[in-house]
Amino acid sequence: MSKTNAPVKKNETLTLKFEDLTHEGNGVGKIDGYPLFVPYGLPGEEAVVKVVKVNKNFGFGKLLETKIKSDDRVEPPCNVFYQCGGCQLQHMSYDLQLQMKHDQVKNVMRKIAKLEHVPVHPTIGMNDPWRYRNKVQMPVGERDGELITGFYRKRSHDIIDDMETCVIQDELNDRSIHAVRRIANQLGIRAYDEKTGRGVLRHIMVRTGKETKETMVVLITRTKELPHKKAFIREITETFPHVKSIVHNINDRRTNVIMGKETKVIWGEEYIYDTIGDIRFAISAKSFYQVNPEQTKVLYDKAMEYAQIGSDDVVVDAYCGIGTISLFLAQQAKKVYGIEVVPEAIDDAKMNAKINQITNAEFFAGKAEEVMPWWKAQGLNPDVIVVDPPRKGCEVDFLQAMIAMEPKRIVYVSCNPSTLARDLRVLEDGGYETMEVQPVDNFPQTNHIECVGWLRKRV
Repeated sequence: MSKTNAPVKKNETLTLKFEDLTHEGNGVGKIDGYPLFVPYGLPGEEAVVKVVKVNKNFGFGKLLETKIKSDDRVEPPCNVFYQCGGCQLQHMSYDLQLQMKHDQVKNVMRKIAKLEHVPVHPTIGMNDPWRYRNKVQMPVGERDGELITGFYRKRSHDIIDDMETCVIQDELNDRSIHAVRRIANQLGIRAYDEKTGRGVLRHIMVRTGKETKETMVVLITRTKELPHKKAFIREITETFPHVKSIVHNINDRRTNVIMGKETKVIWGEEYIYDTIGDIRFAISAKSFYQVNPEQTKVLYDKAMEYAQIGSDDVVVDAYCGIGTISLFLAQQAKKVYGIEVVPEAIDDAKMNAKINQITNAEFFAGKAEEVMPWWKAQGLNPDVIVVDPPRKGCEVDFLQAMIAMEPKRIVYVSCNPSTLARDLRVLEDGGYETMEVQPVDNFPQTNHIECVGWLRKRV
């Protein structure tokens, strides 16, 4: 026995039957009631597992051999899936992925929100759960004097250089990355070296409008100047006529943060454009824009359905970003007020309203928990509040400010079921009733899931 009194020891090899999945997609099996979490294990499978870590209440294992395979096990189409870690679920059928995500949401509703009976609907998936991402940020390195591009191996900064393609990226992004790498190699541009802090090219970022097919190439360098800039621009634009914008971002700091503060357009437009439904969006190098617009439309349609907005309704959209949800809401509402803490995002939101000739949406830069009490004091009483916070969820001050405004309905869009459940509990205790929750798969092949929940004020 180990010091933890666990029934297994580190480096022990054993046969394990998987019963369940964690929210990360790891298989769960038990030895005398002691759970072992094993990447790539699937429920119903029996496998030979090596114990790699033993904690007091649970341990971790490594899958060595699958003796009985699940019907939901599939061959990952990506040749570096087991090295990369960008996707976690390519080894399981898409039906099982959707079921796993539904179960995760249902689980946190019960355990964290204490909402046993709230309906959690089946996850809405994609007809084609591949090639959906419209943005890629690829690190650049060197091997044998040649530039290489690829994602990092799991838990390392070692670039996987035999990556020919990324099967969840738009193919235009894939081809653009290869072209930029080839051109940089031809021009003799050196890669940035994390260890020495020398070299030039750190990352290549590519964004493509899913509907418009307009592409932006962002070159992130340590240096203030981009070597052979004119030749670079000529080669890229002659190779790819769909490129509408080439941007140079300067990041001269010794940091893991990808982009630096200084950004300049060196060719073409400052923005590319894309559409979600009937709304057209301008996207800059630093804009936050959903990476899967097809499923974002599904998510927003559900949010609109839950919001039940009438032509006389006033709506507050907190964490409004570049106005993506606000502009959808404005198509039905009398007035929409958007709040966002990032001033540049508010500038983008105002521009997007103008592009779409939407005049009943106003945008404000600031912290929602500070702005909303001021609005309340000015007599603003919204009928509906829509909130779409970052992964960490809502601040308690913000939740209390929302409760104090007493909207008839709250629609909560979330990219983290655990913080959604935590915040729903606060809203429930503040006089709201959670009616239903809808998971939407914006990130197939990964363990991430979006949800939208709606609450109404108790009477």
